[in-house]
Amino acid sequence: MRLFVAVDLPEGAAALVAALPRPALPAVHWTTPEQWHVTVRFLGEVDPAQLGGPSGLCAALDGVPSALRHGGAGPVGAVLGPAVAWFPGRHVLQVPVRGLEALARAVAAASASWGDPPERDFRGHLTLARTRRRASGPPSLAGAPIVAHWLVPELVLYESTLGPGASRYRALHRVALPG
Repeated sequence: MRLFVAVDLPEGAAALVAALPRPALPAVHWTTPEQWHVTVRFLGEVDPAQLGGPSGLCAALDGVPSALRHGGAGPVGAVLGPAVAWFPGRHVLQVPVRGLEALARAVAAASASWGDPPERDFRGHLTLARTRRRASGPPSLAGAPIVAHWLVPELVLYESTLGPGASRYRALHRVALPG
């Protein structure tokens, strides 16, 4: 199964994202509210048998709050914004998210035995759109201001199912965070 660990957007931040302009453009595929999250670690393919039990992935993720506390971190705060931007190459339209770096390191350490190797540099972001067939997106979609702050209440392990149209996500495990 294809897995990732993420932080969900609270209702207020999701409402701000929903209010952003989303023009119908043939080369742009917009994400849906069901897809709005900030990935803190993409795992890729993981055998379902490795999820449960005392030495499974879910148990390892359950240790993240303790690792954060022992590392001196308090409640995890996230900051969305300040503006919509394209990643280099203009294939992914996103909004940066700051404040999740310590959480991403703790998740990477806890889950290092599963899935693809953790990315070295965490770049927190919310994906708004992708271009089709590697087309470059219009520069005019970038620059819209958007700012939201929130305390992150939990970490979520998701299964991602690829298919025609949009990917579908299913929450498999939730971990309450300090604060």
